[in-house]
Amino acid sequence: MSDTMKAVVYRGPGEVAVEAVPVPICGDDEIRVKIDACAVCGTDLKSYVHGNPKITPPRIIGHEFTGIVDTLGANARGFAVGDRIVMATSVSCGACAYCARGWTNLCVDMAAMGFKYEGGMAEYTVVPERALRNGHAVKVPSGVAPEHAALAEPVSCAVNAAANCQIQQGDTVVVVGAGPMGIINACVARECGATRIIVAEINATRLAMCEPFGFERLVNPISEDLVQIVKDATDGLGADVAIVAAPAAQPQEQAIDLVRKRGCVCLFASLPKGQSAITLDSRPLHYNELRMVGTSDSTPTHVAQAVALIAGGSLPVDKLASHILSLDDIEQAYALMTSGESLRVVLKP
Repeated sequence: MSDTMKAVVYRGPGEVAVEAVPVPICGDDEIRVKIDACAVCGTDLKSYVHGNPKITPPRIIGHEFTGIVDTLGANARGFAVGDRIVMATSVSCGACAYCARGWTNLCVDMAAMGFKYEGGMAEYTVVPERALRNGHAVKVPSGVAPEHAALAEPVSCAVNAAANCQIQQGDTVVVVGAGPMGIINACVARECGATRIIVAEINATRLAMCEPFGFERLVNPISEDLVQIVKDATDGLGADVAIVAAPAAQPQEQAIDLVRKRGCVCLFASLPKGQSAITLDSRPLHYNELRMVGTSDSTPTHVAQAVALIAGGSLPVDKLASHILSLDDIEQAYALMTSGESLRVVLKP
């Protein structure tokens, strides 16, 4: 095996390049993975365009990856050479008050793959000791295609949202924002039993990309009255759940008008720092006994649930992985994402 490998390296805003770097050495308490797919997250694109203070360059980026275990450290347990794994890639400390409650996605000392640890846009990566100790490596059943397994991390974030919203059989769910994560949220809501899913998006191209997924209603709020459409579809009550996957203030503010009494609003997308203040009418929150929840990241449990959904075959991962490219095509991946032509772009070494 060569001493060097190909990797996508972040060196600062606008500075991401495919480089030859040393193949990582597997420590005694680690496992090394030969990567065969890594999806490109919106965070990867934002980091490229705007920079990211959480990333210390130079750093191999990419956190939505899968691969085959090729080396076991002397003290590593629970895995075998040949196992396919994915990760809950925001690696928790395992010791803080939030980790003690099982809320590892809210850890106060988070260390993420592709941020603090070297990421998955490479031919190999090492799963660090802390990740193994705290259960962040999750096995994938044989037979799952790598480009589908790589979607476990983004799917797990939607699994977390569905749990926070307590989506139940027969629910009506509105998803505002039809980017990749909006569509993934809608798909996971359906897997959780929602029988009516309404997706709203102001970008006509994005909205058209929802058509193959078979959602009950697609709405462009620029030309249609989203609130009235939801009311008409629910006998005037409103949806059980509204998930806002659009990073904009207006849909977050409007979401409380989309749900029934005792409904739930989920703020899935974040607003930019310094531009995150919104104005809410507190009366519906009070009189309608609404719940408003935030959702951020996922835990190893959510990742395991996502793997089960993907392996089960009903989640349309073949449609979600819209473009399969090589590591050398990282710039093309960014261009596809910027133009809105893609859902998840998956890179294969």
